Amino acid sequence: MDLNNVLVQLETSNEEETQKLLQQYNRENSHTFAFEPKEESLRSKLCQSVLTVLGRRAQPSCQKTCLETLRILSRDKRVLAPVATREGMLILGGMARLHAGEEGSDKHRSPQEDSPSEEEEEEEERVVVEALKCLCNVVYNSPAAQQVSVDVQLVNGLCASLRRARTWHHEVGLFTLRLLFLLSALRPDVRGVLGKEWQAVRLLSEVLEHTLDVHWVGPYEAARPDPQALPMPAEDNERTMEALKASFNLTLSYNGGEDDDHQFRLIAAILRHLLMLKTEKEEKTEEAHSHAVNLLNNLPVSCLDVLINVPVQGGQEKYGGKNMDAIQVLLDFMEERIDKQGSNFKEGLTPVLSLLTEGSRHHREIRRYIKAQVLPPLKNVKIRPEIGTTVRNKLVRLMTHVDMGVKQTAAEFLFVLCKESVDNLLKYTGYGNAAGLLVARGLLAGGRGETQYSEDEDSDTEEYKSAKPFINPITGHVEEPMPNPIEEMTEEQKEYEAQKLVNMFDKLSRQNVIRPMGVRPDGTLAPLEETLCDRSEDNSDSDSD
Repeated sequence: MDLNNVLVQLETSNEEETQKLLQQYNRENSHTFAFEPKEESLRSKLCQSVLTVLGRRAQPSCQKTCLETLRILSRDKRVLAPVATREGMLILGGMARLHAGEEGSDKHRSPQEDSPSEEEEEEEERVVVEALKCLCNVVYNSPAAQQVSVDVQLVNGLCASLRRARTWHHEVGLFTLRLLFLLSALRPDVRGVLGKEWQAVRLLSEVLEHTLDVHWVGPYEAARPDPQALPMPAEDNERTMEALKASFNLTLSYNGGEDDDHQFRLIAAILRHLLMLKTEKEEKTEEAHSHAVNLLNNLPVSCLDVLINVPVQGGQEKYGGKNMDAIQVLLDFMEERIDKQGSNFKEGLTPVLSLLTEGSRHHREIRRYIKAQVLPPLKNVKIRPEIGTTVRNKLVRLMTHVDMGVKQTAAEFLFVLCKESVDNLLKYTGYGNAAGLLVARGLLAGGRGETQYSEDEDSDTEEYKSAKPFINPITGHVEEPMPNPIEEMTEEQKEYEAQKLVNMFDKLSRQNVIRPMGVRPDGTLAPLEETLCDRSEDNSDSDSD
């Protein structure tokens, strides 16, 4: 369509003609995402014209068509100036029923409209959905619109809508939550207002309770899902994920009040319930669990005991009567992420590794359970720790990953499972795999980390005890005997090869290709000459008695 003709006709057309004209434009551009730069000014004028029509009290069908046009235009961030104004955002906010403090969606309905037909209600619902979609696009693509949203207090209307969550139709709820997520992600200053003034974290928790059909059977304990129940519907799962993403933004900064602690424990209980649920598709279940893990990482680590304190449902006597079902789900999720081909470990794996690390560091029962699954007592020590298909093998391989964040997180996880004991870590991983962590923590000389752990059992198998003297500490396994290459050499040949090796090292050192390093008494690395000086000083001190 020629935009000049569209603009000319819009100036003189009535409501019906306007609707037909824009419907044709929408059909032709419904799948357009890349626009002609030369028509930028015309599209901007079309935005203004559509807003003018929306400013009048048009019929819902015409409003819906206008909003569809505006949604298509809002894909182009360069033409949003007419919309990113106070007037434009108030028009869209009104059509989305985001009136601050309004408790009912039909508060301003006239007496003649008290009992709309079902068809009219559906039409009005489509208007609300289209308005919310427009707001999501405009807020995402326009910093100016983000600022105007703050100025007109759009979040007040969003929070008022959250209070009506039980009456939402699916798409209204979905795009309301998405708009809340976008505003809280793009405007950090809005998070504090949402959390303190509008209690948005509590409201989102109530949305999750309702969507996930949570029934409480005890303090911070939801009833176990019925094993025969149908999987969570796709629509409920979509709204749940949007609520989790918005909650993640709002819990990024923890203030530590008593009310916050109660709210965070409530969230942890809801997330435990979510971890026990299945959706219609396996990939959607994994996605929901991923968002749950991200949110759990934001909660104070003291609240993670809610994941295992479920007395009504019972626990395992071996782990202090704690229920480890949720922890097992997290372990399974971790292993799935490790096995996922072509996945981004930094985004997909490190959050669950960090969560399990902190849970193990601060909760003894969680650590004991995870260690039993990940680092069972060693029996076969003839295979290198990084070779094999067990969870331990997979995690040890990650200790030498090219991504520094993944490498450090995996090493820290295993270190905590070993109660931050260097000797225990080396037993399960070998010195070569653990060297990166030991250098970073200044523990090359051995010892323990700073965290205090209980003195529970850590027994070795008979197989490990008998093989221990023959284990290569660098590789962490018993190696097959290798032929001695210098066994048949004469003393002169040995001396020649040794001198040759010294010369090669000297040359590499002088060219700064390598730098010989040593270990200080405190376990940190330093240039070799410094460590030799330190040792000579120590020896001289001990001799001068």
